[in-house]
Amino acid sequence: MRSAIIAATLAAAALGATTLVHFARADVRKAMIPVCAPWGLRLDQTLTRTRFQLTHGRTLTIVAIGSSSTWGAGASSAAASYPSRLEALLGARFPTIAIQVLNRGIGGEEEADMLARFDRDVIAEKPDLILWQVGSNAIVRNREPATEAMLIRDGIARLKGTGADVVLIDPQYTAAIVAQPVAVPIVDMIAAEAGAQGVATFRRFALMQDWHENQGIPFEAFSIEDGFHMNDWGYDCFARNLSAAIIDAAMPTVVASLREEK
Repeated sequence: MRSAIIAATLAAAALGATTLVHFARADVRKAMIPVCAPWGLRLDQTLTRTRFQLTHGRTLTIVAIGSSSTWGAGASSAAASYPSRLEALLGARFPTIAIQVLNRGIGGEEEADMLARFDRDVIAEKPDLILWQVGSNAIVRNREPATEAMLIRDGIARLKGTGADVVLIDPQYTAAIVAQPVAVPIVDMIAAEAGAQGVATFRRFALMQDWHENQGIPFEAFSIEDGFHMNDWGYDCFARNLSAAIIDAAMPTVVASLREEK
């Protein structure tokens, strides 16, 4: 009987220890989740078509085209991808306007692949705003910036021809990207081409670099194990900053009122 009591006591203690370890690990995981601080990143162009749609209370159609970080590789679900999060955030800010963000990301693609499907996946949707994510796969495949520049130049011209607002989104700042010598030259080229063609750039690379270098957020807090794709927190914080930048570029009075509320 005594041995049975001792065994039961030890088993209960072990179960209690396991439970404590479980909760301790959960607390550590929770503590590791960073705060998504608004960085105040602004677009360098006014989004006139987007402003018109929002001002007149119409629908707003956004097409997000890109590769795997547009599609949402690394996210726990489609709802956690950046286009889905962006749609939810903009919809919450403008509840009386029908806003849709169409996800046209395909993993592994480069600029030439996207250009080949512009007519079907972008132009046919008659978008008001086009978000074109470029450069990530070109970096990991060590492409020449000059070659990429020609493709991006061609793509911008075609997208501007739709009458939609156009925003380029540059690569993510993750371990696999920054390890490549061509990363910064391609990021700089994207900004230069956008500026020369009169379209905006959302500087995702700089935003995420700030997370890591200035806020001290480790790569593993915003990217998955492959060191390339973002996780749910990374996509969400990216979308929050992008949403704020879009609103600022289209409806500066809304942003001013938000600042006054704080």
